[in-house]
Amino acid sequence: MIGRLNHVAIAVPDLEAGIAQYRDVLGAKVSEPQDEPDHGVTVVFVELPNTKIELLYPLGENSPIKGFLEKNASGGIHHVCYEVDDIMSARDKLLESGARVLGDGEPKIGAHGKPVLFLHPKDFNGTLVELEQV
Repeated sequence: MIGRLNHVAIAVPDLEAGIAQYRDVLGAKVSEPQDEPDHGVTVVFVELPNTKIELLYPLGENSPIKGFLEKNASGGIHHVCYEVDDIMSARDKLLESGARVLGDGEPKIGAHGKPVLFLHPKDFNGTLVELEQV
């Protein structure tokens, strides 16, 4: 069902410092910050030859990243994102197998302009999983 790894998302307490670290220290190509109000985050993508790193920073007081950073003040890995060909089919198969889809179960449009869903971390070894339709 899952395809390639699309990105690993890292919550950062200081977006500019995170950008500088990847761009200036590691020499990576880094996108411009992009606000995603539907998800409560500002994102930056670090482009690698085989995948991407997504830096997440809270956008607004109700951001889910704000709570994550309160528990993990230095930041850390927030989720992994896998590609799927058909997000609705993937969702239905996961629900049939007992996995929990977060939110109302309906895909939202993600930072790449494609439908995404998140799966409960307790169902995937403590890892929040994002699925993105390609």
